[in-house]
Amino acid sequence: MKQELIAELFQKFEEACYLYNKIECWSARELQEILGYAEWRNFLNVIEKAKISCDNAGIPIPDHFVDVNKMVSVGSGAERAIEDIALTRYACYLIAQNGDPTKSEIAFAQTYFAVQTRKQEIIEQRLLDVDRVSARDKLSKSEKKLSGIIYERGVDDTGFAVIRSKGDQALFGGYSTQEMKKKLAIPDGRPLADFLPTLTIKAKDFATELTSHNVIEKDLSGVDQISSEHIENNRAVRKILIERGVKPETLPASEDVKKIQRKLDGDEKKLLKDVKKKKG
Repeated sequence: MKQELIAELFQKFEEACYLYNKIECWSARELQEILGYAEWRNFLNVIEKAKISCDNAGIPIPDHFVDVNKMVSVGSGAERAIEDIALTRYACYLIAQNGDPTKSEIAFAQTYFAVQTRKQEIIEQRLLDVDRVSARDKLSKSEKKLSGIIYERGVDDTGFAVIRSKGDQALFGGYSTQEMKKKLAIPDGRPLADFLPTLTIKAKDFATELTSHNVIEKDLSGVDQISSEHIENNRAVRKILIERGVKPETLPASEDVKKIQRKLDGDEKKLLKDVKKKKG
């Protein structure tokens, strides 16, 4: 997510915040606009899902979703009341969790409401962490998909490991998987991808998806044919990176993605714990 968009969304959420009975709240009508929902009735559907999530967590819905009226201008200085909902931070978080995370506004809101901070830089870092965890999860799914495809074409688990290792060697300019693990001081028994930067994880994922596609399109089978295809795809991805001034084998190791996942999970648990504490 671009820094300009982060700054813009941060300001919108900050300005929309107001105190209702001395509690930080956001207007559902304003949140609808910020999150990009064109129709109020569509946004109400998301709010209903959020209420169900709230109830499932054992949190009283009325504590976080309060029906109120909002005055809006109808022209010539006249106003009329429309239905609105005062939403706590926790309610907003649940709404974001029930939205489409591929939308930038929703992805930002999921992080903004998960961490109880007014510091933009902390939110920016969490967005980067979420992106890395998502990329790693996507790579795992892509590799599982490729494994399933090639298993039906005469390649067992050992063969898949060979194919993946040869792909790494092509992507990292001749360094094998084990050599890269040693170079980055990665603990034994841990996957290389858990310590790669987001860019490299996405590069590996793209090459893997290309291989899955081409194995089917070209009707490839056996370790030799599929290895050659995977090598070529990783070389092609490497070429793009090199042309943009990036040598994947020279990028430093990143923080353990499992540790980042625990940190993200901890943010969400803390939010729920604080909500329950206030309830008590």
